[in-house]
Amino acid sequence: MVKQRCQDVRNLWAQVDALMLGMNWSEEDVEKPHILVDDVQGDSHPGSFHLDVLNDEACIGVYEAGGKPAKFHVTDICDGWAQGHDGMNYILASREIMADMVQIHASVIPWDGMILLSGCDKSVPAHLMAAARMDIPTIHIPSGSMRSGPNISTSGLAGPLTAKAKKGLVSHREMRDFKLTGCPSCGACQFMGTASTMQCMSEALGLALPGTALMPATFMDIRRYARMAGKKILELADKNITAGKILTPAAFENAIKVHAAIGGSTNALLHLPAVAHELGMELDPKLFDRIGQQIKYLTNIQPSGKYVTEMFWFAGGVPMIQWLIKDELNLDAVTVTGNTLGENLHQLWQDGFFERCLNYLKTYGIPAEEIIKAPERVTQYGSIAVLDGNIAPDGAVIKYSAVVPQMHRHTGMAAVFDSEEDAQAAIIAGQINPGAVVVIRYEGPKGSGMPEMFMTTDAIVFDERLNGTVAIVTDGRFSGATRGPCIGHVSPEAVEGGPIAFIQDGDLIEIDLAARTISLVGTGGIRQEADTVAVLLAERKSAWKLPELKPKKGILKRYSQNAVSAMAGAYMK
Repeated sequence: MVKQRCQDVRNLWAQVDALMLGMNWSEEDVEKPHILVDDVQGDSHPGSFHLDVLNDEACIGVYEAGGKPAKFHVTDICDGWAQGHDGMNYILASREIMADMVQIHASVIPWDGMILLSGCDKSVPAHLMAAARMDIPTIHIPSGSMRSGPNISTSGLAGPLTAKAKKGLVSHREMRDFKLTGCPSCGACQFMGTASTMQCMSEALGLALPGTALMPATFMDIRRYARMAGKKILELADKNITAGKILTPAAFENAIKVHAAIGGSTNALLHLPAVAHELGMELDPKLFDRIGQQIKYLTNIQPSGKYVTEMFWFAGGVPMIQWLIKDELNLDAVTVTGNTLGENLHQLWQDGFFERCLNYLKTYGIPAEEIIKAPERVTQYGSIAVLDGNIAPDGAVIKYSAVVPQMHRHTGMAAVFDSEEDAQAAIIAGQINPGAVVVIRYEGPKGSGMPEMFMTTDAIVFDERLNGTVAIVTDGRFSGATRGPCIGHVSPEAVEGGPIAFIQDGDLIEIDLAARTISLVGTGGIRQEADTVAVLLAERKSAWKLPELKPKKGILKRYSQNAVSAMAGAYMK
């Protein structure tokens, strides 16, 4: 049995035990190993709504293994509620606050272990950051995948419907039907957005039990795995396998390779470096690019593909990806099972995991190889490119798997906006010309909190004049559901006097994904020599003054004052 870590604290102050007993703990409970069970449950969105049920299951598992669970909660928030208004500015900052709150919960007394339950864009990275920061035995339980909408659709239909509705092209019936069916269950949104990506990253890092990322949220399987996690945490505590022993450089490389294979969200380039930072490690953003040129892109999942995330799990999920690229992975990496990645994969085959998943898929009559493809059937490598150039000296990011081939190299005239709202309004009003490069600035971590631009990107994708011809360049970020040539995380950001602040309407911007560059190459629609452009940018910099931005207060003010570059992870220093 685990030696109780809080024994010395209990001996220091009698009220500790009295407080426990005041919550209907028995005297026997007080003496057991104590496990913090921290979730983000609340009425905030479907990805967290059901976590009270999974929390209960995890607690039963802890009891069954001889421990005493203690429930704590910090409700997360949803990008979907924040689209198109200032609420989006708080989304990324919420990651820092959730990580801080778990740290506070985990520090009030010494816990013997910790279970963290989350499944969405900022809560999963917050929990991974907190696990790394606290370095105690920890298991993460992903909240699973939302069930498919009608005709294999997703909640991402909100984008085209909203864009069309603003032009009066959507009937009341069509909009109502989407609202009633777009989110047919609890769980993370059904595409490979940031929520789904980060669930996969948790499992790929070794902090979630094998096979738990994107499990259908309504299945009994997810409840059984939550209970299993409750039992397993006592084993980790007994063996003193802490999060820091799992989150090794090899684990991060394994996760980035899985990211390349699944076509994960660009936001992983914000979150994985932030997790690594908690361990005193630095993840070079270009590692994602280098690995992407080594690992093939194997999945056919929306938004870049056809199918939804529950079908990804039916096809074998993260373990099938790991099996297919096993020769590229460090199979000796330790995981929360207490075993290595290689041992986990062997055990899954022996246990019949893959066969059970594939039998679910037979219900739909879809071959598994249509969803997760064997590497020998695939020619495309990776999904993420890290660019630099005179617009982004410190880097920028694009998900090229979601870009049509003709836009892999593009030169267009800049249409510049100092906020996403202004850019989106101009697109809806038909003020953007085909071939343009829409520049949105002062939306970086220090500018406005780094909101995502999903509503604006979808306004372009679903405008027949603009789709496939217009690019977006921003120091903000994009939704994992974004499609099209969307370049984000441009660093240094405009607020810090980065070159994106000096771009003017009519400047000529060249994007070359093969060369990994984004550069200002001329003015007034005319290409100029590189030396001439360099002089021009220097002149504009000397004349530049930071415009007056919306005043900030509270957490948003603290975040914007203390956030590091997006290319470093946008965490608060």
